Amino acid sequence: VATDANVRTTQAADKEGLAKALRVAFTGGAVMGFTVVGLGLLGLSIFYYLMTLGRTSGDISTEAQDAMNALAGFGFGASSIALFARVAGGIYTKAADVGADLVGKVEMDIPEDDPRNPAVIADNVGDNVGDVAGMG
Repeated sequence: VATDANVRTTQAADKEGLAKALRVAFTGGAVMGFTVVGLGLLGLSIFYYLMTLGRTSGDISTEAQDAMNALAGFGFGASSIALFARVAGGIYTKAADVGADLVGKVEMDIPEDDPRNPAVIADNVGDNVGDVAGMG
């Protein structure tokens, strides 16, 4: 969805101007944002349901407290994994970007993002990943 929105934004900017391109980009970003939030809430709801399933203590507040404690631990773990994935992904993406630029500009004397440079594919994939993750 994000890559398709990028293509549509570029085409709108080229054919219809900045105002239309901004509208298309905002719509594409809103779709991705609501999708991420919706899937997150679905995951939280399923996790909460599973954590309270089969509890027979009779005290709803204790069951809810136990489920929330487990959910907090789950959130800390997910945040840690996301942090490490972001750092590692950023390193590899930056390495592909620098490598593509060095080979293209310095060794082959061709401009940046030139299709004659095969490393440009990795560079563009990294750019799309950065766009999806909201890193501009």
